[in-house]
Amino acid sequence: MGIFPFTQVSLFDIESKVKGLWKEPLGMDAARKLGILVFCAVPAIIGGGIVYFASDSLTAVAIYEILLLAAAGAFVSR
Repeated sequence: MGIFPFTQVSLFDIESKVKGLWKEPLGMDAARKLGILVFCAVPAIIGGGIVYFASDSLTAVAIYEILLLAAAGAFVSR
């Protein structure tokens, strides 16, 4: 009998499934890299245009892009 009532799950089954999760490769596949690229590129292009339209200053666009790059770096690194 398992540890949960009316189930057939035991601690050994849960432990073996958790250990199996770590057998995946540590690198990112191509689909994930492209997804991150799209996720970061679209706000950079659209947001940069909006910031330039609102401020008419390339300095403001550069500040926006730097902040966006820092946020994307924090997102990717976690």
